[in-house]
Amino acid sequence: MLVLRLLNVVAPAYFLCISLVTFVLQIFLFIPSMFRDPSTTSLLSPALLHGALFLFLSANALGNYVLVIQSSPEDLGKGLNLGEGAEVVADWLAGSRSPGSVLPSTHFCRLCARVTQRHDHHCFFTGNCIGSRNMRNFIMFCLYTSLACLDSLVAGMAYISVVLSMSFANPLAFFTLLPHSISQFFSGALLSSEMFVILMLYLWLGIGLACAGFCCHQMLLILRGQTRYQVRKGMVVRARPWRENLQEVFGKRWLLGLLIPVLNVGNDYHRQKEK
Repeated sequence: MLVLRLLNVVAPAYFLCISLVTFVLQIFLFIPSMFRDPSTTSLLSPALLHGALFLFLSANALGNYVLVIQSSPEDLGKGLNLGEGAEVVADWLAGSRSPGSVLPSTHFCRLCARVTQRHDHHCFFTGNCIGSRNMRNFIMFCLYTSLACLDSLVAGMAYISVVLSMSFANPLAFFTLLPHSISQFFSGALLSSEMFVILMLYLWLGIGLACAGFCCHQMLLILRGQTRYQVRKGMVVRARPWRENLQEVFGKRWLLGLLIPVLNVGNDYHRQKEK
């Protein structure tokens, strides 16, 4: 438990550090290097277009990241309005009562000390559980993080191709870039700043692929009306049309939540179902 609590602190700090480094590299290194192209007009400059795209992706990724934390899972005594909430939590901590015997589709997280309705998993990078209240923001966070990493990867490759006078037309050039760069760095032929950018390229690739895969996996579970916790525990879920499952998470105003970070867009459908 101590290791998990430590990871719950280290993982968000790691994500914020990577975000800060990415922002600094984009604003102070990649984008200024694009202004050196004299063949483009000021309004259609690749630097301006790329800068606007990067700020849009970053704002959505960080905005949804904050909303995932802000939309904390339901408190059993407050969010679910249960009079015996404190007793139930105490029983769960003591292990004398199971969550399923009190409320179906709920789970008590020992790290968060909260009960999550439609619990999916505990995300260490946000230090929070993912459930019905923040699932939409979590998916948008994964989506825009993967897109921001892809954008940074492309910009970084363009920068390295100019600085090192190399071409990535051959796909193998990217995979052989790291071992060649390491040998050149230790031989003194490569600057430390250039080596750092090359390392960030592979880090962006790994984070982007991981977030994209996780986003696709979550979307598949939503279409089935399942959560990772239900799949892991082998719980039987009542079959519903996939449109209803999507609407329950994203709501009717899904397009608004796709363009800008919005809090609790997907709750309208849930409130209507309860009525």
